[in-house]
Amino acid sequence: MVSYLTARPSGDILQQSRQKLTQAWWQRRRADFEPMVSALVLSEAGRGDPVAAAARVAVVGGLNMLAIDDRARGLARGLIGPGAIPLRAADDATHIALCAVHAVPYLLTWNFRHIANAQTRLKLGFLCAQAGYQLPIICTPEEL
Repeated sequence: MVSYLTARPSGDILQQSRQKLTQAWWQRRRADFEPMVSALVLSEAGRGDPVAAAARVAVVGGLNMLAIDDRARGLARGLIGPGAIPLRAADDATHIALCAVHAVPYLLTWNFRHIANAQTRLKLGFLCAQAGYQLPIICTPEEL
């Protein structure tokens, strides 16, 4: 989501719409929540073009950090094993696990492939419940 917040306006109409919705959410609604990130998000934000990375890191660097602990690592492995999240998207499983383990109420994302996907959410909810956790509400800035 941070990339949509800080990126140059896209020429793609869908991407442009998501950028505008993300920026509007950040300006209007961010104060209503306590945004949290992890070292994984910070690492992802720092990748790529140095100027763009610096802008992303500036946004996430001051947010509260969730600890990546053994509980989160274990749940992430459990989300991958049954096929809800493919192995190649292990970082996505970690994002979800961190939110569940730390009882973060919302996971805000534009990742429809592996996270904000109706079929995936159903599987993730079941797997989190089996492990003793509640799946956060997974949604986009537009929904929240």
